[in-house]
Amino acid sequence: MNSKDILKEVVLAADKKRANDIVALNVKEVSLMADYFVIMDAASNRQVKSIADEIVDAVEEKNIYIKQVEGKSTAKWILIDLGEVIVHVFQSDERAFYNLEKLWSDADSVDLSDWIEE
Repeated sequence: MNSKDILKEVVLAADKKRANDIVALNVKEVSLMADYFVIMDAASNRQVKSIADEIVDAVEEKNIYIKQVEGKSTAKWILIDLGEVIVHVFQSDERAFYNLEKLWSDADSVDLSDWIEE
């Protein structure tokens, strides 16, 4: 499975749990650590954890290797490292504080409209 396929699985799982403002950045040209960063948020710690759990379940079902999951104990910011795709599930105020989109503003956004239900 290539990194774009992994990205799709992550976005579909996040959207299924109603993650807010899902953004994917193509960081291939600006970072050596991954091909894509996926950033999203939720209103509560409980929803952050639920979204992260759904993503983990979905990628495990597709036999995608999960390198690491961090932040589940506080569920303010859960990071899921899938190698080529790094997922950030934030509580809304944490996302605003860290503002990863601005930090990685040199990266192009990926059009996710085909995978997200409006």
